[in-house]
Amino acid sequence: MTTTTQSYKALTDESAIALAESLNFFSQGAKLESQEIGDGNLNYVFKITDGESGKGLIIKQALPYAKVVGESWPLTLKRATIEANALKKHGEFVPELVPAVYATNEELAFTVMEDLSHLTIAREGLISGEAYPKLSADIGKYLAKTLFHTSDFALHPFEKKRLAVEFSNPELCKITEDLIFTDPFFDHETNDFEPELQTAVEAIWNNGPLKLEAAKLKKSFLTEAEALLHGDLHTGSIFASETETKVIDPEFAFYGPIGFDVGLFLANLIAQAVTREGEKREAVIRHIENTWKVFSSTFSELWEEKGIEAFKDTKGYKEFVLEKIFQDAIGFAGCELIRRTIGLAHVKDLDGIEEPERRIGLKKQVLQTGEALIVKRKDLPTIAAVIALVEEQN
Repeated sequence: MTTTTQSYKALTDESAIALAESLNFFSQGAKLESQEIGDGNLNYVFKITDGESGKGLIIKQALPYAKVVGESWPLTLKRATIEANALKKHGEFVPELVPAVYATNEELAFTVMEDLSHLTIAREGLISGEAYPKLSADIGKYLAKTLFHTSDFALHPFEKKRLAVEFSNPELCKITEDLIFTDPFFDHETNDFEPELQTAVEAIWNNGPLKLEAAKLKKSFLTEAEALLHGDLHTGSIFASETETKVIDPEFAFYGPIGFDVGLFLANLIAQAVTREGEKREAVIRHIENTWKVFSSTFSELWEEKGIEAFKDTKGYKEFVLEKIFQDAIGFAGCELIRRTIGLAHVKDLDGIEEPERRIGLKKQVLQTGEALIVKRKDLPTIAAVIALVEEQN
């Protein structure tokens, strides 16, 4: 259902409850409670619950600025519509892996969706030592199905180009361009890191070959409209349990290179692997391996069964496509590792390490791994080779 209103106004607990009541989602006369649970940088998130039955829903509202900075960093409200439409589009292919969308409102920039509070944000669970046995298989399938089905390999070119226009997302893409591909490689004011990392960071800024490869990856991100991406697929954008996985927050969705989503997810697993030890570390390493294994096998099956590309049966073409996706993914993963360590937006996997000497040492390892993945990506033919590189750096 799509609702309309006159002008934008930030929701409150009271107005969020009134909105929930208007949707007839709850029983007549239900005593509803509201809690603002958003911990991200860009949005309000209200959890509306019937205290008696426990039934709930989520109302997510985009803010016209970035919470992490304030009103001095204005943002388009269109991202709320993009996010809702991306959830719906991806839900056509993997309905079991995304939350259901109940209602949207473009003017108020909100989306009403399924309550996933019975699950845990994967980043938090991984940090606390959870294994999430289905995580990599589910995300590998999510990546393969959403990316293949929204690409030229599966769509008539008219439909694919229509979707590319619908999901034009220049403002949020500019955030990605700057924070992942540009600022960490230069002495930019948005960068944020401990003084103990200064020497390692300056080595990145002065590494010409590394910066050349980063520039190539940025060019791919800017110019290759291959498929509808999630655009920000990290472990904080995934709810999980032992038996269930749900991908959330595709407000950065746009048409870009297939390897980008794959690379971001792998990078966040790699960062987690660096901080773990023993069996817990091995569990994350297995997730890294299995993500690519499931993605490539599922993508290959879709290629054979549903591909419409005229050259799909040409010997070697599928392998060429998968090789390019893999190399792109590894390079993008390297950029993500560097930016999560010294850029504006960090991750708790690293910043949450309380002992300073250990935290700095692990951050240096993450930076070294990121650099190696970017520069050596064409010399890493398999996911096993990538894992070996990660092990070498640690």
